[in-house]
Amino acid sequence: MNDTTALPLTGERTVPGIDEENYWFRRHEVVYRDLAHHVTDRIVLEAGSGEGYGADLLAATASRVIGLDYDAFTADHVAVKYPRVSMVRGNLATLPLADGSVDVVVNFQVIEHLWDQVQFLSECHRVLAPGGILLISTPNRITFSPGRDTPLNPFHTRELNAAELRELLEDAGFDVDDLTGVHHGPRLRELDAKHGGSFIDAQIERALAGQPWPQELVDDVTSIGADDFALTPDDIDSSLDLVAIASKPAPKAVT
Repeated sequence: MNDTTALPLTGERTVPGIDEENYWFRRHEVVYRDLAHHVTDRIVLEAGSGEGYGADLLAATASRVIGLDYDAFTADHVAVKYPRVSMVRGNLATLPLADGSVDVVVNFQVIEHLWDQVQFLSECHRVLAPGGILLISTPNRITFSPGRDTPLNPFHTRELNAAELRELLEDAGFDVDDLTGVHHGPRLRELDAKHGGSFIDAQIERALAGQPWPQELVDDVTSIGADDFALTPDDIDSSLDLVAIASKPAPKAVT
């Protein structure tokens, strides 16, 4: 499964085609898959497109997908590997697009990396056409960095819980149309039990050890698919990741 053309793992982005990364890749993939119907025949900006696999997935049905990333090496990689994505290099704090120029902004697993989340959401609101939508996901702080004010992940600046994400979006002028969470499905709950209560912790422990993974753990990780995760609004505070669909209100008609 290992892909020799993949971007190097840095801990900052998720990369497909790497055995030990498959759990995290599938956990991200399910959000792209389940929300992809929102981009059909629309102009889409993926702000923080990373490796590009998600932008390419969305390009299957969108009229156009613009990928945006600050890192030059990553932007070049996307342009070569995913030619149906229109790749642009730029800063998320000042999106290099005109006002009202896109129908959908996608921002999955990125906002937690940003120093100025308020400014970024203001920029998303600006580039969206009236009635456009923002699709956003981010780790749930309650379960990702439990009991901490500062994130465990050194690449994260501020993680959010569901109430904080809703507040940020509403303060930026968005209507929050849907707020759900990513949860383990039945098979992943079985793997949690099999690996001492947490399948995630079992992977992190081996990664930090800096030693080859036991073959049984590799087999379990590589067997995971997007269907092993579920998006549901139920018990959102115990979710792994938060997923929001927010819209930019259309101007009210003058009577």
